[in-house]
Amino acid sequence: MKALLPYHAALLVVQLMYGINYLVAKGLMPHVIGPNGFILVRVLGAVSLFWLVWLFRPEKVDKKDIGRLALCGLFGVALNQLMFFNGLMLTSPLNAPVIMTTTPIIVMVLTALILKEKVFPRQVLGLLIGATGSVFFILSNTRGGYASNAGDIFILLNATSYSFYLVLVKPLMKKYRPLTVITWVFTFGLAYVLIWAPSSTELSNVSWNSLNSTEIWQIIFVVVGVTFVPYLFNVFAMKKLSPSIAAVYIYTQPVFAAFFVLLYSVYGFTDYSGDFSWVKTICTIFVFFGVYLVIRPNKLKSAV
Repeated sequence: MKALLPYHAALLVVQLMYGINYLVAKGLMPHVIGPNGFILVRVLGAVSLFWLVWLFRPEKVDKKDIGRLALCGLFGVALNQLMFFNGLMLTSPLNAPVIMTTTPIIVMVLTALILKEKVFPRQVLGLLIGATGSVFFILSNTRGGYASNAGDIFILLNATSYSFYLVLVKPLMKKYRPLTVITWVFTFGLAYVLIWAPSSTELSNVSWNSLNSTEIWQIIFVVVGVTFVPYLFNVFAMKKLSPSIAAVYIYTQPVFAAFFVLLYSVYGFTDYSGDFSWVKTICTIFVFFGVYLVIRPNKLKSAV
């Protein structure tokens, strides 16, 4: 277990960064930069950093793996981030991480279909409970808050896309170094984002000269602290851990996000705490319990 500790620690740091990102990124959209333009900045900056580091220790990629890398770029970067940023702009930073906790359930379904992993009856029950909680959570949004059904659905699509990525990228982790995989994944992701016309349009509308130092540092944080570092840590962890184990750490996102929402309200920033309710609390418990049932059988096996 001690040998796996660095890999688990890497996944925990990733979720901490993502927990902060719910508030930082939402605070910049859309008055500073639109969600699609933000994604272009984020991916372009990350690609530049990945290639810069990769050049110090290059690794050749087999032509037969290019197709899988392209699919990982589509699901793990382009669709994933387009859905996430557009969804986050429309919903609450409290809603988004709760909906993201459905990822282990989606991963379970995909690993059963794609990797042919065995599914236990308890996991099926967890799927039904978690899905029920998620649906009612989305439907329980009230008027006047920051949350919206459309935004929540985008976040759910983001979780689905990310789940595909976790399953598709696993075979590549056994063959190449993490940096090689993520560099090519982001390169393909950048190509897809560039094809998406709203990205370039929104980026061209940004008044860079009018940005203050806080906004500039927030953008840098999203590029480096929420993109470059987490994606690198994720693929590093998946050298030794399974997609299901990696997905489980998303379970901590609502805790981190709620903590930072509390800090925001205490220090006089935008207060999102009103978006939560007792109904959503009950739905969240359903989602968490469903995820617990899904991951429990996997915990009995080796984390590989």
